Amino acid sequence: MTHRPSAESAVEALPTADFYDYESLLSGSERRKLQELREFLAAEIAPYAEEWWNKAEFPSQLLPKLAALELSTPAQRGYSHLFAGLVIAEITRVDTSIATFFLVHHDLFVEALYKFGSDDQRSRLLEDASNLRTTGAFALTEPGHGSDVAGGMETRARRISSPSGAADGGGDCWVLNGAKRWIGNGTFCDYMLVWARDEADGTVRGFIVDASLPGVTRSRIENKIALRTVQNADIVFEDVRVREADRFATVDGFEDTNELLRGSRIMVAWQAVGQQLAAFDVARQYAVERRQFGRPLAKFQLIQQQLVSMLGNTVASMGMMVRIAQLQDRGADDMAQVALAKSYTSARMRETVAMGRSLLGGNGIVTDYRMAKIFADAEAIYTYEGSYEINTLIVGRAVTGVSAIV
Repeated sequence: MTHRPSAESAVEALPTADFYDYESLLSGSERRKLQELREFLAAEIAPYAEEWWNKAEFPSQLLPKLAALELSTPAQRGYSHLFAGLVIAEITRVDTSIATFFLVHHDLFVEALYKFGSDDQRSRLLEDASNLRTTGAFALTEPGHGSDVAGGMETRARRISSPSGAADGGGDCWVLNGAKRWIGNGTFCDYMLVWARDEADGTVRGFIVDASLPGVTRSRIENKIALRTVQNADIVFEDVRVREADRFATVDGFEDTNELLRGSRIMVAWQAVGQQLAAFDVARQYAVERRQFGRPLAKFQLIQQQLVSMLGNTVASMGMMVRIAQLQDRGADDMAQVALAKSYTSARMRETVAMGRSLLGGNGIVTDYRMAKIFADAEAIYTYEGSYEINTLIVGRAVTGVSAIV
């Protein structure tokens, strides 16, 4: 029988991966809410996450329980940005896929309704979306355009007048044609925020699209090695008619989209923190409990060196994100600062999970021991919401005044 670390372990008495106690910066009510989240994750997600991941299945039955936590867009509810970031880090610590669902729906879809939605759009959609009675996706990336989607976007929107009594309600509407790729939640969402270029003037515009509209085709992306629980989709739009009332009237270019992307990029950097917390948790417990040559792995000097390196990366990444959260609270965070955080934390994450996988030896390549899943999911975080290279060049442009992107 293989030895697996037990649920009840001596490591519980040891210092946590939050070695500098950044969590103490939260208010008392925020700490209590974070503990409530941890208890929920331990009971409702941790026992099942590997099975969902292995089967590439999304646990839709979990949504009412997630909604009951009342953690949708925490900053909109009066919590600090540090608390909001730690929520994502803690969910990621248990399951990166569920954290990705959470941030796509709440930090992109719901947040977009807050930022850009009209009174009518918010009254129709916000309550159900905030409480996960409906789900949303963010349809920006295209088959041929990821990092260059701002300038290369091919999905088109054409404004027309629709006859009275038409299925779209008549009056002014928009016709969408194009394709999107890698859309998280895309296979099952009720609504998606679709970004398309106006054929009339080339402006990028945003639309709230009912996923059941005629002309919308969705197919799941198969054979992924990361975030397998997340249902990423290819989406095709063929003459899809969207009412003028479902356009974000205040969005007048890609710069508005960047407002959302800056926030979601921060949350993905918090995911990089959560991945490192998870890797350290698993590696340390394994090192303490696994015995080789008649003694625990933790007694070997090189094993301790790996654990300390993993801890250093984690603490440094957390420290950077705590400062970003403070800047957010002041409304002073800019894209270059966020890009540095995303590139730095994701690079440290890659090192940390690689050391963790190595420490587990052969057991590090099977999901039974969690580390293989953590290791694989890290590759998605390293790439999405701006690849390491693109984020690096955003910072390079800020510190030199010269763009090397184009």
